Amino acid sequence: ITSMKVKTSEDHLKIHKMKKKVLRKQVRAQHTLMRHEGIECVSHATQSLVIANAGLGNGMSRHQLLRIVEEYGLVETLLMSPNKPYSFVKYGTTEEAKKAFDALNGKEVTLEDFGQNIILYLNFVEKVFWQNAVPTSLPPGLMVIEKIISPEEEKRMLECIDWMGDEDTQNGGQNHRNPDFPYFYGKTLKHRRVKHFGYEFCYDNNNVDKDKPLPGGLPEICDLFLEKCLKQGYIKHKPDQLTVNQYEPGQGIPPHIDTHSAFEDEIISLSLGAEIVMDFKHPDGRTVALMLTRCSLLVMAGESRYLWTHGITPRKYDVIQASELGQKVGTITADVGGLTLNRRETRTSFTFRKVRRSPCNCIYPSVCDSQKGQQRQVQPSFPHNEMEASKLEQEYVHKVYEEIATHFSSTRHSPWPRIVEFLRSLPKGSIVADIGCGNGKYLGVNKDLYMV
Repeated sequence: ITSMKVKTSEDHLKIHKMKKKVLRKQVRAQHTLMRHEGIECVSHATQSLVIANAGLGNGMSRHQLLRIVEEYGLVETLLMSPNKPYSFVKYGTTEEAKKAFDALNGKEVTLEDFGQNIILYLNFVEKVFWQNAVPTSLPPGLMVIEKIISPEEEKRMLECIDWMGDEDTQNGGQNHRNPDFPYFYGKTLKHRRVKHFGYEFCYDNNNVDKDKPLPGGLPEICDLFLEKCLKQGYIKHKPDQLTVNQYEPGQGIPPHIDTHSAFEDEIISLSLGAEIVMDFKHPDGRTVALMLTRCSLLVMAGESRYLWTHGITPRKYDVIQASELGQKVGTITADVGGLTLNRRETRTSFTFRKVRRSPCNCIYPSVCDSQKGQQRQVQPSFPHNEMEASKLEQEYVHKVYEEIATHFSSTRHSPWPRIVEFLRSLPKGSIVADIGCGNGKYLGVNKDLYMV
């Protein structure tokens, strides 16, 4: 009997500690929401809840969260913002919201798409709201043509690429799998596999050697496609250089502008095998995320080709517009009422360019390698007094940390091995101060230390 009483007491103590931990996490979520979104949580029950750790930013998909919250009543609204580790849900009644709160607060769930366990922390809010999304327009000169080729044409083009033996063809080689691709230069880069036709693209200087064309030119299988592009007016010059990139899930390409002096105005890229989100950024900070679907053609000309950077973020999932019809098209806006996660698959791109034979004379000299030498060198602007230095620090240090702290904390769960090793090596009774913007993951590593 005494043993049973001790065990019961231990169980009560364990439950008490768990409740205290959940409460601490709840309070932290309240402060985060108030600091970053200006939304205040309330202590009384309402129809609306904020669910921490259940956002697109930490891997919770819309369809999984819907399945979880729909168990407790009619869901009127579900808002999921890109890159945020929390979501908002509004039920039909306060009773339904209270039922969900009681069942889900402190509950551990497994992220279906990542296999990672997370704990949900819920709070009541007066109302679910978010700033309306501003319609995103494409960069000037950019165009996307959906379904420019048929699935049969896509299949033939993919089958013609022989990725076997890439390690043996770093200096070019014959494609024995299909004579339509007579000669290529193949290479495996850090984030993707690549082959070049017509001219080799040199990544050390981001240019081509115009005096050393590869034998055979472009593959014959591309001729009809390029003639179609010329006839439809998508391009003015017939390309003489082709780069084929293959991206596995988790791979990407850094933001860049194709070298002005290397190629003519239009650059076109055909997406095969899978869709992907490509990111575009203007020098003034404006960004556009664009879904490139299978068999679509991306055309970059003018400002979009010369001034905006484009790139693919290396990740295994993209945030996309959810559609009841299953369509995945268009720009990705901040429409938090219709975003979800999309698992990436293997994508192959055919990017066609026309080698430029004269210096570039575009109207964007600040980013033009042909004209940069003609520009007056602008010296960096340093703060002239303490007030300017303080403003500079506030804008580019404190503000940046405030923006990234929540996402950083919610996605960094595992302690670093070397820090764990250091903490465990300290003498018993040592006092350790954990100073910084971390999430306290080191506080329980060594129970014999006094952690502050």
